[in-house]
Amino acid sequence: SPGPIWLDNVRCGGSEGSLAECAHNGWGISDCHHGEDAGVVCSGQRLPGNSPQATTSGHLGEVSGLTLEEVRLKPILARAKLSMPVMEGAVEVKHNGRWRQVCDANWTRNSSRVVCGMLGFPREKHINTSFYRKLWNRKLKDPNSSLKTLSQKNSFWVHKVRCQGSEPHLARCPMQVAPPAPHQHACPHGMHAIVSCLPGPAFQKGMGKGKNKTTPGKVSPCRVLPVRLRAGTHVGEGRVEVLRHGQWGTVCDKQWDLAAASVVCRQLGYGTAKQALVGARMGQGLGPIHMSHVRCTGHERSLGECRFQDAEQNGCRHEADAAVRCHMPYMDFKSQVRLAGGRNPEEGVVEVLVPVQGQLQWGAVCGAQWGLNEAMVVCRQLGLGFASHALQETWYWAGSPDATRVVMSGVRCAGTELALQQCQRHGPVHCPSGGGRFSAGVTCTAHTPDLVMNAQLVQETAYLEDRPLGLLYCAHEERCLSRSADNMQWPYGHRRLLRFSSQIHNLGRADFRPRMGRHAWTWHQCHRHFHSIEVFTHYDLLTLNGSKVAEGHKASFCLEDTNCPEGLQRRFACANFGEQGVSVGCWDTYRHDIDCQWIDITDVPPGSYTFQVVVNPKHEVAESDFSNNVMRCQCKYDGQRVWMHGCHTSEAYGADVVSDLERQERLANNLV
Repeated sequence: SPGPIWLDNVRCGGSEGSLAECAHNGWGISDCHHGEDAGVVCSGQRLPGNSPQATTSGHLGEVSGLTLEEVRLKPILARAKLSMPVMEGAVEVKHNGRWRQVCDANWTRNSSRVVCGMLGFPREKHINTSFYRKLWNRKLKDPNSSLKTLSQKNSFWVHKVRCQGSEPHLARCPMQVAPPAPHQHACPHGMHAIVSCLPGPAFQKGMGKGKNKTTPGKVSPCRVLPVRLRAGTHVGEGRVEVLRHGQWGTVCDKQWDLAAASVVCRQLGYGTAKQALVGARMGQGLGPIHMSHVRCTGHERSLGECRFQDAEQNGCRHEADAAVRCHMPYMDFKSQVRLAGGRNPEEGVVEVLVPVQGQLQWGAVCGAQWGLNEAMVVCRQLGLGFASHALQETWYWAGSPDATRVVMSGVRCAGTELALQQCQRHGPVHCPSGGGRFSAGVTCTAHTPDLVMNAQLVQETAYLEDRPLGLLYCAHEERCLSRSADNMQWPYGHRRLLRFSSQIHNLGRADFRPRMGRHAWTWHQCHRHFHSIEVFTHYDLLTLNGSKVAEGHKASFCLEDTNCPEGLQRRFACANFGEQGVSVGCWDTYRHDIDCQWIDITDVPPGSYTFQVVVNPKHEVAESDFSNNVMRCQCKYDGQRVWMHGCHTSEAYGADVVSDLERQERLANNLV
């Protein structure tokens, strides 16, 4: 293929998270030609997103040359056995396919903190070990007790564990794993280590709406930096963003490690970090980069307690945005939903397991009102990433024979739920269309686009134009003017237009492609090209109370790569019936001087307003994050001039800053 050859003599060990982590000659240093371009053929089977076991994903690491594969809590008390997730029990580690117990000699709360972090819990809980000791001693006296057998077989394989509490997993702690001498117990006068964990807010009983807010404990308010994750494929992973000086921004990946990533995960109510990701593995952010060279000990309750440097002084760019994958509690959500009839495991009819007349039964979901938010929850619940399509009719997929009955209808999800069963739905099932071909279906994907508006460009380019009607015939044909234009004496007179440029970036990990195929695109004679998407953005002028006073009436849109950063090539273009879309990392710009790139405010009286742009408003195309699709500005119009200020994408600022902007605007207009 054309373009530079970036890598040569690449040497990987196989465990690297990115090709950039492997040894090589250096970027762009090569004596190769394109006839030697390397390629791969990947396995046709997609790896599942979550481990089916109530353990951490993958192996823990190595201690004294021996691999610790997994860790779990084995519940002992009846109430612990009924709990989901399991939060209290005896610690067990897996080695060579066998579960081994851990001796409680030298066991401290620091070791409990590490185990809880690995199992997806932010903190450990004090536990009454004397009660468990009495229970242990009583069972040891029973000759038929399994504990006596375990003790005799030296099942205590790990002992003398000494953790500091900051380790991301148990394998990082000093411990002894050497087998004892013959006839010598590895845990004399001891018992199995007991751990009790505190769940984060999203996993506490009575919650579970996918909320990820947690109180960081007793920390100085000035050092608490609110943190959030964006664009992650699963719950508990994503690009790290922090709220600083009232504005959300990213973290540079210089010196980003598991200790800092674990502080983020615990702050959000999850466990320790499985991975500290670099190189914008979860997509690039937009806006400020707040932190660089973050150094944490692992005991901090907020990222603001860690040492860090100013990113602007270190030449950081969004190509180096840091991300995390956190350990999550095992909730068994995956066993409550399945896909049937699809061509591959990532698609099919949605079937759920719900109680029907006192018994658990598999059944279909009514396709009426089924949308992308609901499909997103299903794909996340199954560990399959994002939803690319939400289907209200599935006549081409045959569901399971034991799940033909519709058992769930009226499903409405916010999109943040951990399981479909947590979404709002009808009490008694009501599905007039019935199941079968009208059952809900989904198609899941690992990567999706993420569109974000450039708010600063809107603020810099907004202006008024009184445009003669003689120049607006094409725009009138496309219904880009207010209805009052129909009653004017064409071509005499003019329309007052609020004009601006819009630049929409694709910060996701997949190209943004129109939903319709080329056969359904619309030819526009005025523009001399095809339009591939009917509604790509909404332009609205709102009162401060939210009522719409004017809107843009752009009929349809052509999508293309107007520009791309250095190193990326434009692949989509509107001209010559070209392929349409917005590539990853590129942006589509609609200049202020093209037709219909305006709001007709001819009939709008002077005053203060909110200018709003919504990208992909109907959610026709799946994205990894819909929360950043809205951009708002404060707009002042005196009848002759217009001022635009405070432009920001939704959630770009903290709630306090947004409230203060709105309050100042209301005070200026005597609305308070």
